[in-house]
Amino acid sequence: MPKPDTDQAYCANQVRAFDKDRYLAILLTPITVRGHLFALYAFNIEIAKIREVVSEALLGEMRLNWWREAIEAIYHGDVGEHPVVRALERAIVECTLPQKPFLDLLNARQFDLYEAPMKTVAEFDAYTGATSSVLFQLASFIVGGRAAAKAAEASGHAGIAYALQGLIRAAPIHAERGQLYLPLEVLDHSDVEIKDYYSATMTPALATAFRELHDIAHYHLALAEEHLATAPVDVFAAFLPASLIKPYLKKIANQDYDPFAGSIEISQLARQWRLWRTAGKGRFG
Repeated sequence: MPKPDTDQAYCANQVRAFDKDRYLAILLTPITVRGHLFALYAFNIEIAKIREVVSEALLGEMRLNWWREAIEAIYHGDVGEHPVVRALERAIVECTLPQKPFLDLLNARQFDLYEAPMKTVAEFDAYTGATSSVLFQLASFIVGGRAAAKAAEASGHAGIAYALQGLIRAAPIHAERGQLYLPLEVLDHSDVEIKDYYSATMTPALATAFRELHDIAHYHLALAEEHLATAPVDVFAAFLPASLIKPYLKKIANQDYDPFAGSIEISQLARQWRLWRTAGKGRFG
């Protein structure tokens, strides 16, 4: 069996390749927790990319079930041969991570396998809570231990804001796949013709909808910052990725709320500076 450090190195390489923002954030966390954070986010990558690597939904369901069984096996004292599973087992045991958030994430990711649109804001909040907020929650347990319980509200709001900016930026990819993560309730409120979204045809109505979603993300980010201001300082490192939400939202606004006009990115140098400054201050700003 490979050494634990080898498994964590594998996870680090996966996060560096597929989730650069979180990779850069982890480099600013205490060295004692980095391997566990890499394991958590590598697990998330494995689940998030299932839709991309399977040819049909049934195969995706099978992969999700494999991971569900792998998680359940960890909590029964059994460890598989997958390097992410082994690294995650170490994180779960050493940080006493709860099982339910992992299973909630796996259940929510079933949505990714199909083309059914996200219908309501409540449905969207439930999805992002189980797939995005849960990562902030588990990261809080890794870096802050029991103090994580006092950051639950911050995790919820940060997860929604983080997911929203990411989904707006990824709208061109999802539209091409025939997927709609952005709630129909918001699009209908702006009188969006859904065919325009799927054809990546920017219209004033669609711009209004993206602007509303942008503002909702800002709202949840403000609430996350408010809750973090009174949360134990030990958990702050878990929220470093959230410091990039505001500059991404600014980019979206500067692009006239049109994700179809071109990639909405921030240079790596700018991201590193933002993360470093936030880590140094110990608060968002």
